[in-house]
Amino acid sequence: MSRLKKLKKIRIHREGTHILWASFLLLLLINAALYWGIDCKIPFYVVAAASIAVYLLMVNFFRCPIRLFGQDTEKIVVAPADGKIVVIEEVDENEYFHDRRLMISIFMSIVNVHANWYPVDGTIKKVAHHNGNFMKAWLPKASTENERSTVVIETPEGVEVLTRQIAGAVARRIVTYAEVGEECYIDEHMGFIKFGSRVDVYLPIGTEVCVSMGQLTTGNQTVIAKLK
Repeated sequence: MSRLKKLKKIRIHREGTHILWASFLLLLLINAALYWGIDCKIPFYVVAAASIAVYLLMVNFFRCPIRLFGQDTEKIVVAPADGKIVVIEEVDENEYFHDRRLMISIFMSIVNVHANWYPVDGTIKKVAHHNGNFMKAWLPKASTENERSTVVIETPEGVEVLTRQIAGAVARRIVTYAEVGEECYIDEHMGFIKFGSRVDVYLPIGTEVCVSMGQLTTGNQTVIAKLK
């Protein structure tokens, strides 16, 4: 199956469809009750304004822009998420590699797109989900103690890259589409994290880093590293 045929071309992410419809109906009922049930319309206007603001924030959260990398992907590692670079350092990765790795972490605020993309082309070697805590996603311990999903991808050059989706203080559900043995591409969605979170990418020591601390990233667009 070609890359283009496997793309999930959607504007509002499918993970948000039911939530958005349910929220719309709930807010509609609340506002209708206030409008028809209270003679003074001031409470209605206040709640209506707040309802519109909250709903637009939710729509913004679940938006899913259609993106194509459009460049050569050989040895390229792209940002798997929109957000901000919060960690670039060598760490001990003890879940899969059991050695030192270069970790690049992207923190997603509640206003960011929360769809996640594969950071490299390749074949999926491992998928694992771990239950855990819901500490603030930018804390160092969040990478190993929070609710998380791990995806290991082997690139066509034989390099293994580990990507970890991490739930934050507000996030309560991580969705991962990856399945062991499948081919994956940079332009595909790897998953989705609902309401505030972080994505870590573990790379071999010596990988060329192409981003800096505090830099904003665009998922599927920003090149964060180049493999040796």
